[in-house]
Amino acid sequence: MEQMRQTINEAARAAGTVIQSYFQGVFKIESKDGINNLVTEVDKHSETAIINIIKRDFPQHSIISEEVGEIMQDSQYQWIIDPIDGTVNFAHGIPICCVSIGLRHNGKMQMGVVYNPMMNEFFFAERGKGAFLNNEPIHVSKKTDFKTACLVTGFPYKWPETKEHPIKVFERMIIQGLPVRRLGSAAIDLCWVACGRFDGFWEYNLNSWDVAAGYLIVREAGGRISNFDGTETTVFEKETLATNGLIHEEMLKVINKE
Repeated sequence: MEQMRQTINEAARAAGTVIQSYFQGVFKIESKDGINNLVTEVDKHSETAIINIIKRDFPQHSIISEEVGEIMQDSQYQWIIDPIDGTVNFAHGIPICCVSIGLRHNGKMQMGVVYNPMMNEFFFAERGKGAFLNNEPIHVSKKTDFKTACLVTGFPYKWPETKEHPIKVFERMIIQGLPVRRLGSAAIDLCWVACGRFDGFWEYNLNSWDVAAGYLIVREAGGRISNFDGTETTVFEKETLATNGLIHEEMLKVINKE
């Protein structure tokens, strides 16, 4: 595992160097599925840097990455990569964006890194060994009073086919007077729950690369992640609720209008 730890850290820092070198600079921007679902040439450069390091050390491992898709191998190890989470922020010079890399083995997340080089925040977690920010241990908040919780959410580019519009859930949160932020990076949202800045986070229609690293970081920091029905989620599902665990049931009630 030591070599994998070195690889994931090196890959994240290499990608972070790429991202920071272009930040607030000039680069090509394109749209993917939807006019505001952006991809930049920097996403691709960052992704290349990450994949080259992984392939150098573990050429037999599988990879899922946002821009290149799946690189399948006959392996129980799978790297899940978002070369820039928060691309719209990055494209507009907003320093809330990051590289996110998760390592999965036999269906379970083993390691995760979320690195925002502009803010010099390097989040890391290893299964069973805790979560860290810049090598210091982190833990979720101890907030028990839901009425005073600070929350964060995001909105998908395509609205999910759910029984209720996501804006209605958002409305139910803010009508109670709860402060709800929208940062534009699910990976950072999850990490800020993990380190106690936020007490809870929910979002629809996220992809595996958006949540893989943050999923483990939250859990290793003592938090809870589930679907909107309260059952345990995986990084491949489309409903994500992450909290300090203490306000989880209250958030489920609001989400499900109970």
